[in-house]
Amino acid sequence: MKWLQWLGLPVGIAILIGLVVRDGAHDVLRVIGTAGPALLWLVPFHALPLLLDAQAWRLLLDKRAPLPFLWWIATVREAVNRLLPVVGVGGELVGIRLARWKLRNASEVTASVIVEVFVTIAVQYAFSALGVVLIVAATGDGGSLRTVVTIVLALVLTAPLPVLAVVLLRRGGVFHAIERWAARLLGTHNPLMAGLDGHQLDADLDALMSRTGLMFRAFFWQLGGYMLGAFETWWALALLGHPVSVGDALAIEAITQAVRHAAFMVPAGLGVQEVAVVLLAQLFGVNQDVAFSLALVKRMREVVFGVLALISWQAAEIARARRTLRHGSRAGDALHAVASVPAQPARAEQGSQHDRVL
Repeated sequence: MKWLQWLGLPVGIAILIGLVVRDGAHDVLRVIGTAGPALLWLVPFHALPLLLDAQAWRLLLDKRAPLPFLWWIATVREAVNRLLPVVGVGGELVGIRLARWKLRNASEVTASVIVEVFVTIAVQYAFSALGVVLIVAATGDGGSLRTVVTIVLALVLTAPLPVLAVVLLRRGGVFHAIERWAARLLGTHNPLMAGLDGHQLDADLDALMSRTGLMFRAFFWQLGGYMLGAFETWWALALLGHPVSVGDALAIEAITQAVRHAAFMVPAGLGVQEVAVVLLAQLFGVNQDVAFSLALVKRMREVVFGVLALISWQAAEIARARRTLRHGSRAGDALHAVASVPAQPARAEQGSQHDRVL
């Protein structure tokens, strides 16, 4: 899978360079300059959609972890998936590791993340369908309809994969089978097999996915996060001097997310996301320079927010490692003290007994 990313990276860079050459860097910078420092407000605003995503995850964890902690993990997960070459699942693995700092049950944490991923996929399809409806309602020319047909076809062709995965999980035994296969391949005493309980994970997954009401609540919290995220597009275009309606902003954001999801083999969706934003914005009357400026503003917000999240993650890892070393050193000193102290009283007691005998 990694070779797809290495192949997709130069393709994405070439697309981005082509857009810059076609649209002209000077005109784009001029448009961005008109908005000025106000564009920086888009960076902290992105915390709000992620807060709704974190609330959905918290529901799947039965509220056993504080919301601020899960929100911070959500920022790190997104940054890892969007800025690092991890094929879109590295963020979930990092999230499981970080969540276990407060939740010791690895199986329940892993099950919550797996279910959350499937809820996210369902939300993405629903959000994309909303975008298609809004495009059809807002435009009626042949070019727009061809774009809509292409998007719908892509969604239909990819839909069977998550549906099949959900069916397999609901039948149960998937991770127990993976555990048995890994044991035969690596050996039961391999360190990688330590703590792996596929049977328990299957049971936790089934328990979560059988709670229909919980699934719907998580779905609507995440959908709310996606819709709130579309406000970024509306606000950015207003700052860039070309305001659009809320429905137009929702359509641009929805289909951009769908295109990026489909182009998972391109690291960070580089180039692909920009093309999607430019084409979709132009469907709603946004001129070319402003459309490309919007694409660059969204990319810069993603980079700045993601880098800050990654820095916070590394700082937390360093602080945790130092605390572990400090506690380990204190524990070692305590054991040394316990081992050395009893020797002196023993000699003193023996001496007193000798005096009594004399």
